[in-house]
Parts: sequence; C-alpha cells; structure tokens
Amino acid sequence: MKTLRTSPLGMMLSLAIVAGTWVIPTLSFASEPGPNDYFHTGAGARYLVRAQTALDIEPQRDGITVLLGSGGNITVLSGPDGKFLVDAGISPSRAKLQVAFNQLGATSVKYVVNTHWHWDHTDGNAWLHAAGATIVAQRNTYKHLTQTTHVNEWNWTFSPVPVDARPTLLVDDEKTFDFDGTRIEVENLGAGHTDGDLWVYFVKADTLVLGDTFWNGHFPYIDNEDGGNIDSAIQWANSAIERTTDKTIVVPGHGPVGNRADLIAFRDMLVGVSDNVRALKQQGKSLDEIIAAKPAAAFDARWGGFVIGQDHFVKLVYAGL
Repeated sequence: MKTLRTSPLGMMLSLAIVAGTWVIPTLSFASEPGPNDYFHTGAGARYLVRAQTALDIEPQRDGITVLLGSGGNITVLSGPDGKFLVDAGISPSRAKLQVAFNQLGATSVKYVVNTHWHWDHTDGNAWLHAAGATIVAQRNTYKHLTQTTHVNEWNWTFSPVPVDARPTLLVDDEKTFDFDGTRIEVENLGAGHTDGDLWVYFVKADTLVLGDTFWNGHFPYIDNEDGGNIDSAIQWANSAIERTTDKTIVVPGHGPVGNRADLIAFRDMLVGVSDNVRALKQQGKSLDEIIAAKPAAAFDARWGGFVIGQDHFVKLVYAGL
C-alpha cells in the first residue's frame, strides 16, 4: 500500500492505492465522504490519480511554459523578474512543480493568478504563498475561498481555506502588470464559468490563458451554483475569439494547449448543445426527457470522455437556461 498525504484547500486528505484503485480512508473536510462525491468518483478523484504521474512540460514562446498534470493547467512566465503563474494546481504535485520551476530558471515565483476558485486551480496557493508569491484573484473568487461553499453537482462542501492560502491582491474588472519585459493583462468579463473568472493575456508572447472558460476537447463544467451559466460561457468564448488571431496561443483550463480554431470549435459546441437543449425545454420537456433525447450526442465523439459526460453536460446547460 502506498499512502499520499495532501491538503486540498488546506485540509488534510489521506489516500491509498490498493490494487490500482484509489481508496479514501480518512478526510477532514466540511463534508463527510460519500460514494459519489468529488473526491471518490468525481473530477477531484481523477486529478489526484493524474498527479501521481509526471507533469507534461510544454515550452511555448517568449518565456511562456505550460505545465499539465496538476489539476488544471498551469501557465508560467519565467524571466529575470521572477516567475508569474496562472493557476496554482494541486498540492500533491508540489515536489514535481518545484522541480519544473527550477528547470525554468533560478528565480522565485512572484505572482500566482487564480483564474477562479475551484480546488484544482487553487489548492497550491498555500505553499506558493509560503514561498513568497502574491496570490491574485477576482473578488468573488476570494469570497468563495473564504466561506463554506457547498456544490450540489459535486456532492461536496468545501471549508474556507486557511489564511495563508487566500488571495491578497484582488481584481474587480482588470489589472495590468509590467513583468519580465512584457505587459500582462488580467481581466474579468462578468459571469462565465463561475462568477469570478479571470483571463490572463501575455502581450509579448501573444498568449491568452482562459482557465476553465475554455476546455479544449472536453465538455466543460459550468458552475451554475456559483454564478456561471451557459449563456455567459458562450459570451466569454465569443470575447476570447474576438481577442485572438490565428497566431495567438490559447491555453485552456483543461486539455491541450490550443489556438483560435480550437476556441471557435469550443464556442460552436456550446452554442449547438445550448440551442438543442433550449428548443426541447421550450417544448415543455422535462430534464429527464431532454437527457434521454441526447441533444449533445453529435458532439460526444470530440468532446466527451473526460470528467463531464454528455448527459452531465446537458444537465448543466439545462440548469443555466
């Protein structure tokens, strides 16, 4: 038996691998473990398993590197001023992330932008802050991280994070950094995937980091319970398309690094499923009837197979209409 100690959102989680299957013997969260929750069968369980394997380190251009495999994707700008991160990953990857950061240069992490509040993008906040980084987030992200938050879709209640894991530099609409010889534009466009999303644009590298407002090749999770909805997700995608060109690197919250064409395909999928679900809902169909009609089936081959299946995505779209 191999045991891993970690600290999602600052709390301690004990995990063991037995015959290739994850077992969760003890948890000290606001929630008690159940058979169908975020850390047993949901996305959290998948991210914890993925964290046991090597990170994928993908250099881009002009000092930008994307790290995949620690929860959500992490983007790093590394240069003489230090390192500027977008998203913090999950704490089980701490040692691997530190090795990767050292390979990118001797300078320390100075800033970490949380694109939103979800665990797979913020669990690394505490150790990165302890290492000297300033944590940046939208004001609503700070709100979710500092209060008890229950997510019905995940069957889980998250406790407030410890003080040292909380953002200290808050953004309402936008903030600009001049760092490592480039301008970095951090913006909130209103509700999207959640009520506290940020995108980060590195001007010199022409790289737009979108967090979970873009899932490349996967049906996305939309946090209807915390301010997101399908129409706002489409608006974010449209705004990102307008902001980019065919030369822009587009970094999703999950999935491979993409481009404007991938972003357009994602937007078209969101619109297609939304239109199908809306038409059925306007006909008076119940949620069960709509799920049975498979309004996302035409998109499943390209966008299914990750943490959100087509039926789950239809449910999320329905809830936001």
